[in-house]
Amino acid sequence: MKAPASLLRKIVAANVRRLRTALPLSQEGLAAEAGLHRTYIGAIERAERNLSLDNIERLAVALKVTPASLLQPE
Repeated sequence: MKAPASLLRKIVAANVRRLRTALPLSQEGLAAEAGLHRTYIGAIERAERNLSLDNIERLAVALKVTPASLLQPE
């Protein structure tokens, strides 16, 4: 049985989705920009993945924001 997603993972998930759709980018487009797999982006947005600092940085660059902004509640 999977543990429920942490609050921080939910915050990151919401921020990634909000910023991605504002650009507008598909999950596939964001994955290409960040050098990640498209299914990984979906899992992030569903708060299913525990991101590494490296991947937070990759997403931030692709979304044109600071890494810290992905961790802050909206």
